[in-house]
Amino acid sequence: MIKKVVVHQLKPGMHIHDFNADWLAIPFFRRSLLLKDEGMIEKIVKYGIREVYRDSARRLDVRDAPTQIEVEEVIQAKVELIAGNEILPAPEVPFEEEMARAVAVRRQAEKTVFTFMKDVRDGKRIDMGAVDETVHNMTNSVFENMDAMLCLGQLRRADEYTFQHSVNSCIIMLAFGRGLGLEREKAGVLGMGGLLHDIGKMKVPNEVLNKPGQLTDQEFETIKRHAVYGGEILVERGGIPAEVVSVAREHHERHDGTGYPSKLKGGEISKSGQMAATVDVYDAITLDRCYHAGMTPGAALRKLYEWSEFHFNRELVERFIKCIGVYPIGTTVRMESGHLALVIKGTGKMTTKPTVRLTYDIANQTRLRTTRDIDLSTSDGSDKILGSESPKKWGINTSAYLSELVGGAA
Repeated sequence: MIKKVVVHQLKPGMHIHDFNADWLAIPFFRRSLLLKDEGMIEKIVKYGIREVYRDSARRLDVRDAPTQIEVEEVIQAKVELIAGNEILPAPEVPFEEEMARAVAVRRQAEKTVFTFMKDVRDGKRIDMGAVDETVHNMTNSVFENMDAMLCLGQLRRADEYTFQHSVNSCIIMLAFGRGLGLEREKAGVLGMGGLLHDIGKMKVPNEVLNKPGQLTDQEFETIKRHAVYGGEILVERGGIPAEVVSVAREHHERHDGTGYPSKLKGGEISKSGQMAATVDVYDAITLDRCYHAGMTPGAALRKLYEWSEFHFNRELVERFIKCIGVYPIGTTVRMESGHLALVIKGTGKMTTKPTVRLTYDIANQTRLRTTRDIDLSTSDGSDKILGSESPKKWGINTSAYLSELVGGAA
């Protein structure tokens, strides 16, 4: 049985099932392992991990610890309560119309990120004119219909992680700012922070940055320096908003002071830095990497809420959940009608009642030959979402369905 325990309950001989932490913040290569000695436990404590999930069926057990299923059920109920019937600003243009523009804007953004990261690697100055233009175009797209950009953000290639993560962070920061009621100009500054937040990684040796295996302690410390390098690069460039510099410096700081590089805590971290920490982790844990399978968007939101007990600003995490919605675009959900469906739209509608596309018959375990879209915010109530599901469990390729929405242009 999988149980959640605090780290001071750990003993050599116990089996860790999941470290309950974002993988960018810890040096462990595997998701689960056997605790062989006290040194391994000390290492877990060193990296700010407060609670872990362990397999009580393997070796030593901890009595009265809540099971993973119990924890997830409680958190899901809280997330749904937080989202409630939140209504986001209505889109200014239809999804299909904005998608055509969003594809071109995202391609431009990926080229911009590739160029400025190469320039930094080569010791050249960042072309802020190109960055400004890209952020301006992305801001307009997100404000006109953020579903288009968020949909494209789900169509990712793991072999281009650094570039796509920067673009996705920009998109999600813009959506976050929009959801908080910021005007385009102020939200655009947050978006620029998302686009440039990992620029310091270009000062990290490639053999460390792209190492496929477990990092040594020294290598992990080297990678952690990227937040310092990022701030230095942007300050040296000049003319860059202070909030953008803060995002680069602080996106790995944690609310309880266990982050890096400066171990800031609480109010010592700027609001933009705290927002970036939330966005950075959300995007990172939803992507498949060589060392872990990506979570579904809904599962990622639950994890953010769980981790906000220690690592993140809970108020901002709750606002983030309201902005993104309890069932973000790309989430596979189980319907009361006995179907699986894919969330394809949500902007301007109640976040608990998005538009879904029915794709799978659960009873017959077959894909539907003809899909059907339902706007749950305006339907007659004959069908509703019961909860989220893992698409991999059912052999569903969500990217294929999302590509249909894009029209194969991405």
